[in-house]
Amino acid sequence: MNSARPGRQTHVDALKLLASQLIVLHHFATYGPLADALSKVAPALTNWFYDYARMAVQVFLVLGGYLAVRSLAPAGQLRAGAPWRAILQRYQRLILPFLAALVLAVASAALARQWLSDDFIPGAPTWAQALAHAALLHGVLGHDSLSAGVWYVAIDFQLFALMTLLLWLGRRPRWPQALLLGLMLASLFFFNRDEDWDNWALYFFGAYGMGAAAFWAGNARRPGWLLGLLAGVGLLALVLDFRERITLALAVALLLGLLQWRHHTAAPPLRLPASLSHAVALLGKTSYALFLVHFSVLMIGNALFAQLGLGASWLTWLFLLGCWASCLGLAVLFERWVEAPLSRLGYRRNKGLSSASPHRAIL
Repeated sequence: MNSARPGRQTHVDALKLLASQLIVLHHFATYGPLADALSKVAPALTNWFYDYARMAVQVFLVLGGYLAVRSLAPAGQLRAGAPWRAILQRYQRLILPFLAALVLAVASAALARQWLSDDFIPGAPTWAQALAHAALLHGVLGHDSLSAGVWYVAIDFQLFALMTLLLWLGRRPRWPQALLLGLMLASLFFFNRDEDWDNWALYFFGAYGMGAAAFWAGNARRPGWLLGLLAGVGLLALVLDFRERITLALAVALLLGLLQWRHHTAAPPLRLPASLSHAVALLGKTSYALFLVHFSVLMIGNALFAQLGLGASWLTWLFLLGCWASCLGLAVLFERWVEAPLSRLGYRRNKGLSSASPHRAIL
């Protein structure tokens, strides 16, 4: 396998971009009077965003496993000396912008409650709730979330920590892959079929593990055979219990594996026009920031929509586009002035980590 760490990949940024926009649209089609108005103006489209756009989280799960193993163990062996240092670094890279975004969300909720009374707007947080969020244990401890989708940040940290420990436990050649892929199978065939596990990494490790397997397969000597094996395992899991989310995760994993195979064989990289490539890279890079801040815009937007007394009309579309554009603009600013500086601060505190420079939060 090639152990060199690749740089940014256009297809990874494009997948981040597409998935993050779908999640934002899912939330706008779910919460508040704006969602109610959209369901009257365009019921079929709104229902699609509500029912299917949320599955875009599977794209992030697969990308998470792909990027994590690319950073931690591209050749199959853990590059970091002590796993706790990689885990601590990951926690800091996630939690610092996460806490900043929660402050924004709490302030936005307090403002929105002045104009709109709706169950989707969180109440003022308790100390226990705030501490549970800071520890990324709010889902496990049963606390209501202070922002939509923050459950994923906790799950992403659980998944990364679990993968790091598995890679560390497998000290001998091929053992890390065996442990990781074994847990992937356990998730696909058991844990992911029981929703009682959905606050734990084990429920999501099937998709996460497929991302890791796709990276390793794409770099292997016989990638076609290994990707075929991954496809066979995924199809067998679907025959046992068909799940649309696993179908999407498998398709994304196979796509990543094929593109990694192409990259590994030094094929010409995928190229887009310069302006489009820059936009994809920028919006892909800001996907985590968008995930963190968009709910604040959604709350304020819904409160303003109700305050203005706007009903279901063509103005609903204009208002949605304005909110969406505000989300994108705020995400760009948040990434540049909050996420990136805080991430660099967390990295400088852990420069002793022996692996390569850390990958960015995948969202």
